[in-house]
Amino acid sequence: MSGWDIRPQGVQGRLKVVGGHAGELEKALTAWLEDLGEAARAAGTAVPGNAASTAVHGPVAPGRAPLSRAASGPVAAALGEYVTARQPQLRAMSERIQAAVLGAATAVNEYVEGDLEAAKQAQDAARSVRLDVLRDLRGAK
Repeated sequence: MSGWDIRPQGVQGRLKVVGGHAGELEKALTAWLEDLGEAARAAGTAVPGNAASTAVHGPVAPGRAPLSRAASGPVAAALGEYVTARQPQLRAMSERIQAAVLGAATAVNEYVEGDLEAAKQAQDAARSVRLDVLRDLRGAK
């Protein structure tokens, strides 16, 4: 192998940037879910007056309190179905980002470990050659 041109500090810097963007994406997705919940609440219900049930239908952001009033109309139901259908894609996107960051970090760590092992082998070989040279010099006296 001719050599690698990997700078672990540079990779670490890039991974920090990606991690920051991943955090921003998480915030954007949370805000999006909150906005969908607001839209579901604002859409109203499909039943007249007080006949609306108290059950909550529609998207609720993770870690948030349930909707303050029932959102059981067709728009809220459609939004709920949309979020439910998109959850696998959103989860997969998050998992791919995490896997890419962890994979890159692992690869660089392995590179550094391999580099250290190669350096150790080179030092051991140099030490062995140096000892052979010293033995030869002592025998030449």
